[in-house]
Amino acid sequence: MQPDYNQAPADQILCVDMKSFYASIELVKRNIHPLKGYLAVIGDKKRKGSVVLASSTALKDKYGIKTANRLFQIPDKEEIILAEANMGLYLDLSMKITEIFNSYLPLSAIHIYSIDEAWLKLNGSQKKYGDPLELAVKIKKEIWNKYRLPCSMGIGPNMFMAKVAMDTEGKKKGLCRWDYSDIPDKLWPLNLSDCWGIGSRTEKKLNKIGVYTLGELAQLPLEYLENQFGIIGNQLYYHAWGIDYSEVEGHFDDRKKAVGRGITLYSDYTDLEEIKTVIFNLAEEVSKRVRYNNLKGKTVSLSLSYSKEENKKGFSRQLSLETRTDMTRDIYQAALAILNKHYQAEKVRKISLYLAKFVESDYQQLNLFENDLKRSEINQLRDQLAQKMGKDVLYYARNLEKGNIKKRIENTIGGHHK
Repeated sequence: MQPDYNQAPADQILCVDMKSFYASIELVKRNIHPLKGYLAVIGDKKRKGSVVLASSTALKDKYGIKTANRLFQIPDKEEIILAEANMGLYLDLSMKITEIFNSYLPLSAIHIYSIDEAWLKLNGSQKKYGDPLELAVKIKKEIWNKYRLPCSMGIGPNMFMAKVAMDTEGKKKGLCRWDYSDIPDKLWPLNLSDCWGIGSRTEKKLNKIGVYTLGELAQLPLEYLENQFGIIGNQLYYHAWGIDYSEVEGHFDDRKKAVGRGITLYSDYTDLEEIKTVIFNLAEEVSKRVRYNNLKGKTVSLSLSYSKEENKKGFSRQLSLETRTDMTRDIYQAALAILNKHYQAEKVRKISLYLAKFVESDYQQLNLFENDLKRSEINQLRDQLAQKMGKDVLYYARNLEKGNIKKRIENTIGGHHK
């Protein structure tokens, strides 16, 4: 049974994707047109197995080099430029592009999806800027005029339609708009693999029952999909009909919901003490960030991703503390409790640690058996000394042990050089 489009969202949602963002920035920095230069952004040029974090449009088209390729797969050609990642610069430009969005729209109408992608709710902007397509063109031109960075855009009646329009047509034309009347001709012919929101596992399950396109998916009853896929089945059904009830979640509150850090290791870690040392390094970084933001957290989350050689992906678990904290030791001990319960000697490639459920740090619940106030004062003093005299003025002895990645954490963002 076909859904009632009269009851479906009828918004004006713009999806913006910065084209080959990291690579485009590096080309502009070198006074090369971002759509014409051959450039790959690499995590570490000294490591042949280093991952390609971004490749320019021209490099993809001519040499087939894409994100997640390896350095050794890039042809040794004079015209190809290799650039090490500069995450600080990319984050800065991402913020500046968000400021352009905000010059036209309130923060409540801006949903940042990633460093290079966002949804903008254009409802109500017509009086000031005209048709949503006109506003999209204004934004696109301003980004280009200020930073010489290209972007792809799609407008739709909801977030899903805007995203799929941008991915499939906007990336070719630069800007497009879809509405519900476009579903039979534009949405339904798409392969499941071309559709945002459908993962490879779900695609394989659907392929087994003879479903390969969005149009074929739309022919399956809602009840059947919910029985087979649970809550995801409900989403599959409505997305196949081009309907999405998700709301653009704007920046109503700048308070952090979680503070954390993850690191991909240069090699597989199997020694338990080395893994603990990495967790300690992460706990030290997380606690420092929490104190900087004047917060105390209660829930510690630890995630381990295993080597490709393992037959399983890893685990992610959390533990709630009795009292909120901003101290390295408390975060580390909670993480160890999770590790000891769930880790079974697998080869580890990535470790992430987070602290969440915050209150302002002027909240203080004292422990009757330990001098928490003294410990807090010592941590604050360490932070102050580090700011004035350098990061290595005081450090824990554990940072000298094998497996330590303290310097990598301090000198990278997202695992890459600042």
